[in-house]
Amino acid sequence: MRKYQVDACLVASADPHLSEYLPGHWQARQWLSGFDGSAGTLVVTADFAGLWTDSRYFEQAEQQLHGSGIQLMRLRIPHTAEYEQWLAGHLQQDQTLAVAGDTLSLAAARRLRGELERGHGARLRTDLDLPGGIWTSRPVLPRAKVHPQANDCQQGSRQQRLQRIRKSMRKLGASHHLVSSLDDIAWITGLRGSDVEYNPVFLSHLLIEPDRCVLLIDPDKLDAALVSQLQADGIGVRDYTETSSAMHEVPTGAHVLLDPSRVVMEIVDALPETVKRIEHANPSTAMKAIKSDAEIEHIRATMREDGAALVQGVHAIERRIASGETTSEIDVADILRACRARRPHFMGESFGTIAGYMANGAMPHYHATPEQHALIRAEGLLLVDSGGQYQGGTTDITRMWAFGPTTDEQRRDCALVLKGMIALSRARFPAGSSGPQLDALARAPIWAAGGDYGHGTGHGVGYFLNVHEGPHGIRPPAPGGALVALEPGMISSIEPGLYKPGRHGVRHENLAVVIECEETEFGRFLGFETLTLCPIDTRALDLDLLDANERDWLNEYHAQVCEALSPLLDEADRTWLELRCAPVQP
Repeated sequence: MRKYQVDACLVASADPHLSEYLPGHWQARQWLSGFDGSAGTLVVTADFAGLWTDSRYFEQAEQQLHGSGIQLMRLRIPHTAEYEQWLAGHLQQDQTLAVAGDTLSLAAARRLRGELERGHGARLRTDLDLPGGIWTSRPVLPRAKVHPQANDCQQGSRQQRLQRIRKSMRKLGASHHLVSSLDDIAWITGLRGSDVEYNPVFLSHLLIEPDRCVLLIDPDKLDAALVSQLQADGIGVRDYTETSSAMHEVPTGAHVLLDPSRVVMEIVDALPETVKRIEHANPSTAMKAIKSDAEIEHIRATMREDGAALVQGVHAIERRIASGETTSEIDVADILRACRARRPHFMGESFGTIAGYMANGAMPHYHATPEQHALIRAEGLLLVDSGGQYQGGTTDITRMWAFGPTTDEQRRDCALVLKGMIALSRARFPAGSSGPQLDALARAPIWAAGGDYGHGTGHGVGYFLNVHEGPHGIRPPAPGGALVALEPGMISSIEPGLYKPGRHGVRHENLAVVIECEETEFGRFLGFETLTLCPIDTRALDLDLLDANERDWLNEYHAQVCEALSPLLDEADRTWLELRCAPVQP
């Protein structure tokens, strides 16, 4: 910083594709701070270092930053400045903030410049990668092979998807379209890879032109047959390292469509000044959110396989604990991974398993490590949030398990959260409704008991793609946030929670697809079809808190789970499943 006359350095949790999970090459924030949560921003000045993160990671960050000299700065807490406002208030007019341009989106740079101008007018530089200059052990870029999607049952072929996107481009007045988000590129091309942990995507950019496309990718990832297939569909291949050059060569007078929240400054700055930028969300993001009927059928089959794996795994865990065999949170993750790996078409986990016993469950994104984990006893609550990537779909499920006695408070909290999940799962809503309009349905039973949770209620889920995808989501309304209507074919998680630090955390989660329900004199009404198939442990519930309709929902759900999973299990696991799915009294 002294060498380049920089007064503050911002290190974002981002890569040139603004991915949620980052290849090691771009995990500079984790390397510098020691905090390994998926969301966080590090700010370093001459006499201060602070890490901003949200409520999902408060406890984890406190532990991992302890003794580092880095101060935890809690996001979205009253009277606490966000990092943009903090920087604007601490940097003077003649001072400079540096951010690596390959980790800062155009939209974020615009917000940051605006805050600095409203403050004392400090400068923003995006042409310096200061962490990269001192990171001598920086991991190299991944080089895994890319392959066609095995169950490519999307609505149309690769060429037809490109035609739909070009139609959207013409409506927006664009001649070219730059796509940097990896899941969009995977969906458009019908390809999958393994460059990013948990997400079956590959490092690349895609430049869509009026009559052809350029896929910027390490050419060694593609075999000759795949290159020929792409060329036949009008997609040429150019080296990933030539991305800036390819942008600089966009012809004068071109109108380039780009998503300001999904394109980084390094690429935007490479476009010629003679090019007109059209800023709009990637059309493919909305297209891929709506699953085809064929995809949904594959997902239903995948949910049966995933549910059977979970029954086998949880039954095995319960037997171990009952026999007194030492069982840790790490063992839970290992057992579930092994059970999933035995199911057909399993490709890997969709995220790192969260197995949080008792107080560890109060950290929504807790991750057990060999250095820090809990042993599970035959008492209390175990929260398990896990998921799998299959060729026929992506899963994400959270369950609460009680392998022994529980307290009144624990059972009460589990019941309150389940009431929230059931309320939203059963909801009927007018076509055109958005997630922020529905979020309160899941929170209402928890609010009524004086509780709340700091994360969203639902996120979109890809089809053998990212476990978190947009554009829709179920979360509280945010200032200036877009209200994306829920449409039939969209898949969302439904996952309310309740967390009590130092005691326990509760979250129930199913995936559900938006469906048509009925049309009345007041218009079309939509609802949810639950896709996830796995028992809800009634031993963890205060059943007296469930009303008759909620008990009916639970009994009907368990009957469906038992019918769907029983044929895939041996006798011992089937007997355990039937016990866990036994009806509760009305």
